[in-house]
Formats: sequence, C-alpha cells, structure tokens
Amino acid sequence: MFQQAVLHPAAFHPAAFHPAASYQAAFQQQGAPLGNLTVSALVALLPLVTIFVLLGVLRWKAHWAALGSLAVAIAVAVFAFRMPPDLALLSATEGAVFGLFPIMWIVFTAIWLYQVTVVSGRFEDLRGAFHLISDDPRVQAIIIAFCFGGLLEALAGFGAPVAITGVMLMALGFSPVRAAVVVLVANTAPVAFGAIGTPIITAGTLTGIPYAEIGAYVGRQTPILAFIVPLLLVFLVDGRRGVRQTWPVALSVGLTFAVAQFVASNYLSVELTDIVAALAALVAAVVTLRVWNPQGGDEAAARLAGEYEADRPDLPDPTDGGAGVSGGGVQTRTAQDKLTDHAAGLTRGKLLMAFFPYLLIIAVFSVAKLWTPVKEFLGGQDVKIGWPGLDGNVLSAAGKPVSSTVYVLPWLSSPGTLLLICGFITALVYRVPLVRALRELVATAVKLRWAFLTVATVLALAYVMNLSGQTITIGVWIAGTGAVFAFLSPILGWLGTAVTGSDTSSNALFATLQQTAAQQAGLDPTLLVAANTSGGVVGKMISPQNLTIAATAVGIVGREAELFRKVVMWSIGLLLVLCVLVYLQSTPVLGWMLP
Repeated sequence: MFQQAVLHPAAFHPAAFHPAASYQAAFQQQGAPLGNLTVSALVALLPLVTIFVLLGVLRWKAHWAALGSLAVAIAVAVFAFRMPPDLALLSATEGAVFGLFPIMWIVFTAIWLYQVTVVSGRFEDLRGAFHLISDDPRVQAIIIAFCFGGLLEALAGFGAPVAITGVMLMALGFSPVRAAVVVLVANTAPVAFGAIGTPIITAGTLTGIPYAEIGAYVGRQTPILAFIVPLLLVFLVDGRRGVRQTWPVALSVGLTFAVAQFVASNYLSVELTDIVAALAALVAAVVTLRVWNPQGGDEAAARLAGEYEADRPDLPDPTDGGAGVSGGGVQTRTAQDKLTDHAAGLTRGKLLMAFFPYLLIIAVFSVAKLWTPVKEFLGGQDVKIGWPGLDGNVLSAAGKPVSSTVYVLPWLSSPGTLLLICGFITALVYRVPLVRALRELVATAVKLRWAFLTVATVLALAYVMNLSGQTITIGVWIAGTGAVFAFLSPILGWLGTAVTGSDTSSNALFATLQQTAAQQAGLDPTLLVAANTSGGVVGKMISPQNLTIAATAVGIVGREAELFRKVVMWSIGLLLVLCVLVYLQSTPVLGWMLP
C-alpha cells in the first residue's frame, strides 16, 4: 500500500522543487496493498475490465468508455491502493497532457499532412501510382497497410501509420470500417522496432541488457507475425477466396519482411530494422507482380464498392476530390475506369511529386533520428518538467522516486513537429496557399476533438494505474507463476500496450519486472524482456488510443467499439502464437532459435 512518511529527501531535488512539492508528503507503492497479491491484482484489473466491457459489450463510445474507466482507476487508486486523492488526480492530469502532446500531436499533424495532399489534388496521382503497381484492392492492402505502414512505423510510430494508411485505403475504395480494421491489424509486426527502435532501446536502458541483444531476440520472434500478417490482411479484405487468389504475393511479402527483419535486427542495426524490412517487402511485392498477377481483383473491388456505399452512403466518390477525414471514396466501375485512365497518364514527374511528401518524411526522419549531431540537437531542446505536486512525492516499492513524474516536452524533436515541418514544405512545393493550409489545420483540429478527449483520458487512466502501483501489482501477480511465466510473459507486454497504446510505454512498465521474474524462475532474462516487446505489438490493435486514431482517420468517430469487436480475437490469436513460441524458446524444443 501507499504509506505516508516524513518528507522524502528526493522531494527536494531541483527537478521536483516547486511550491506544491514543498509541503506534500511522499507515498510509496506496494505490491499487495490489500494484504493478498491475488486479491490486489484482481482489484487492479478492474479499470481494464471496465474499459473492455464498456467498449466491447456495452458498445459505449470510446471517450465515454475511457472516462468511465478513468473514474474506476482513480477509485481503485484511492480506496484500494490508498493513494491520496490529490496525487491520483495529478497523475491523471500528467497522463492527459502526455496524451495530447506528443501522442495526439503526432496524429494531428499526420492527418493534416494528408489533407494538404488532398486539397492540392496530388493525392489522386498517389492513388494512381499505387494503382499502377496493382489495381487489386487485396494487394493494395498489403502494399499500403503493411509495407508502407511498416515504413511509417519505422520512422514515426505513435499512431501515425494507422492515421495515414487508413485514409489512403479508404480513398482507394475500402469502407471506413474495413480500412480501419486492416490498418490496425497491419500495424503489428513492425511495432517492436518502430520509431527507430525506441521500444527496444527503452528496454535496454531500463534493464542494463544491451539493446542490440534484446533486438536480436525480438528479431527471432516478431518475424513469425510478419510472415502471417499479409495473409491475414488478404483474408480480412476478401475472405478465403482472397487468400486462394493472392497467396503468392502475400507469402512473398511476408517472407521477405520476416527474413529482412531477422537479418537486420541480428546483423545490421536495431534502429534500421523496420526501414530495411519495409523497403525489402515493397520490392518483393513489385517483383512478384511483374511475373504473376492475381485473379479476381475486379470482383473484389466491386464487392468493396457495394460495402462502402452501404457503410457510408454520405461520402462522395474519390474522383470528385478527397477521402478520409474530408470525405471518402467508392470504387464503382466508373470510378475504377477513371482511376485506370488517370494512372495511365502519369508521367515520371507526376509520380515523383505524388510520392514527394512521403519521400520527404523518410528523408527528414532519417536525418533527425539517425544523424547523431541533429538527433542530439533536437533532443537537447526537450524541456523536462517535474509535474507540480507529483514529482518526488511518489516512491517505488524500493523507496526511490519514480521517474515518470517528470514530464518531457519534446517540442522540437517530436515526430509530430517533424511532420508539421514536412506539411508546410509539402504545401509550398504543391503550391497550396498558406491560408488554405492553415484552414485545413484548423479543420483537422475540429474533426479530431473527440479523439483528443479519448486519447487524453486513456493516457490519464494509464498514468493513474502506473503511479498508484496497479500496473506493477498485476505484473508481479502474473510473474509469480514460475517456469510457466515463459508462456505468460508476452501477456504482460500485451496488457501494457493495450492500456497505454505504446510498446515503448509497455517496456517502461514491465521490462525490469520481466528481467527480475526471469532471474527468479531460472529463465533467460533477455528472452522475457524481448517477449514483453513482442507481446506488446499485438496489444496495440486493441488499445483504445489506437482504436480512436483509426476511427478518427477514416471518419467514423464513435464506432470504436465496433472496431474493437472486429480486431480483439485477432489480437488474442496472435498473442497465443507468441505465448507458445516464447515458451518453446525457453525449452530445448526451440531453444536453438535464440542467439
């Protein structure tokens, strides 16, 4: 439980010194505040059970489900974990601010950048470019959601791939719900190495295990998902018929991504892993389609067109200007013919300009994340703020001040700021008037207002659970299973990412716990830390934060519960695959797979 104490010396360190901290007593987390670990863990699970029931069973809108779960989390923190009400509320405020910046800042700027391409008219050229690679919507799902989405995950992460690829798929004729489901499921295998390897680097920093070693282990787990996911995407788009008709390209992309991810993570660079894998998979798709073409693409497009009209009859045809947040697209036969004619007329110059924003993103993020002088300069502008009244006043079970009470404001280094810069450059190159670009910026903010509320509330929930000790209690309880913990280990990562929406945050919560539990159970610590990372990637698709991002991107805010019900079983199924894999890797059966 939280124990009141005399002012802890840590409360007086400079980062924590502010008027509120000068009189607030410190409180300490404990693993079993109710006297019994199992009972404490079951009570700590109530906020998670609440949000999943409200979303999946009662079908509440995401922001109401998040607010209800936040209320439960605060009640559990105060009455069960004995956290002072003011600290519980302050924890929620810090989480909410973190949810708005940098998380929603990234999503906001990513969608605005897309809107700039729409109003410029260049997005039609991009649609035509993907149409030239393949006019089969099932193949387009693989290329855009998996390959291109994997590249965006490698560079930006934090919801940007879901936001951008979701609207791109809808513009190509996918119904809003199907587009959202496809991109949510696609945003799995690349997540572990996303944002230039941030989740793995975070785990290495916290555990003291070299992050390259953790990355090598992860590179022997997530490629299994990479191999499966393209086939799964085809199934989600067109069922078993789609799998029968397109399996060669799905297998070639999945196998290439998997092999490239393994090779790059083990022998090249953790930071570059997803960039290499995504580009290799895209090349594999192009090469495969040069020698083989799937059957049934026209029929699949017609089925999607009918589904789109039934799902969103209010949205205009994409050939009339726009998709995603500003409208949508229906690939009727006429629209398909128009798109084919448009694609045939694309010159090399137009193709280059169509891909310009994304080539610019790759260039800017590569410089910002991989060129050390620039990376250090941008990171050096981050502002660290000891959260007033909170910093220095929450202690871990070991009696040390927790670090998460220091809010970091990455105003310049944030992927959102880099995307904003890319957006203004794109507007300049595309000759979009500044006034029009700013008008789209405001319009995007208005359209995202409910998403801002939802994500802020979800992160508030995560911070209350983390700082009150609820999350750690759940983790300690699961970790007490001994050797069986190898099977359960990915579940911790899955839970952490489901709550926070971030594999990085999941590792921040559980990496050290996984290491300690492994040592106590006589298991390989690196294996279980890697399992936390790998488990987290399949938890992302059911995170309320990501569900809201996807729903907002395709214009179906309020239907997050529907998305949750469509993806939750896929998330659990892929999680079970990882659980079995990690357990067998902890035994001689598959122990040979490890470095």
